[in-house]
Amino acid sequence: MMRRPLLNRRFATFFGVGWLAIFAGRPADAGEPVADFYTGKTLQMVIGYSVGGGYDIYARTLSRYMGKHIPGNPTIVPQNMPGAGSLRAVNYLAKAAPKDGSVFGTFARGAAMEPLLDPKAIPFDPNSLKWIGSVTNEVSTCAFWHTSGVKDWADMQHKPYTVGGTGASSDTDVFSRVVRHFFHLPLKLVTGFPGGQDVVLSLQRGEVDGRCGWSWSSLISRNRALYDSKQIIVPLQLGLRKHPDLPDVPLVLDLSNDPKIKAALKLIFARQAIARPFAAPAGVPPERLKALRDAFDATMRDPAFLQEAKTLELEVAPVQGVEIEQLIKDIYATPPDIVQLAREAMQ
Repeated sequence: MMRRPLLNRRFATFFGVGWLAIFAGRPADAGEPVADFYTGKTLQMVIGYSVGGGYDIYARTLSRYMGKHIPGNPTIVPQNMPGAGSLRAVNYLAKAAPKDGSVFGTFARGAAMEPLLDPKAIPFDPNSLKWIGSVTNEVSTCAFWHTSGVKDWADMQHKPYTVGGTGASSDTDVFSRVVRHFFHLPLKLVTGFPGGQDVVLSLQRGEVDGRCGWSWSSLISRNRALYDSKQIIVPLQLGLRKHPDLPDVPLVLDLSNDPKIKAALKLIFARQAIARPFAAPAGVPPERLKALRDAFDATMRDPAFLQEAKTLELEVAPVQGVEIEQLIKDIYATPPDIVQLAREAMQ
């Protein structure tokens, strides 16, 4: 069983002891039928980032349709809870949220790997979360403003530049540190932005040169005009496989011939397979978890949801909750030497 050390000091400021005591460990009454429990309920959908970014748009779109597929047709209300690259939201779900099936949320896809890859990370067991599903898998990118001077992979290797990040465990920060470490890049990371769209605004103002860990689906849905007009340039993609839209952009896994480095990169970028994850706290009664998972899966087939996702240019390639559970188990079975190599790259 995973150790649960004391809460890291950098997160303690988010949660007062009294506030935690109100919610933590509240037992779930599993006796009533699922429809009876959810009828008339308002469910809280926690979003680990600020308004306007990719996670926020995906979550709010899902919230408009998922409730009608849950028995009792509850209302789902999104609530933004940014902080520490979405770890504030993770901490709430793992430690403080009601465990009755009335709360679920979305957060950085890499948060589930943090306890394995960062010994100083927020202490929680990702295998204990109740994974509901992911709207899509993902390819991320490193992308740069057209005046930065970074046009291709060779420029990334030789020209100094600054990229913006949203928090220690977020893709923007982790992926930036990883590529800098393994490929010795002249990359400077400026972190602490509340969300991805805040980084984009800083990019447009010339305060940073680029952003690594920028989801291709998010870039296209929010900033296609900037990309089509070549104001945003993409010289590198980050994931386990290339995106069909970017056949000529190098993939990070193809840039090293060292088998151990490749294995470490695969471990780090495995999070891309659960690009937009949703999870509920441990302790949710099984029948309510099944209702949430079934509703999520039904929403992924809902013509109205799919039409709105198409209009918003949101990719939909769903991953079921049980698949995410298995992926997390597989990740935590990685050989220790590969885990250590990945940890060093992420520092």
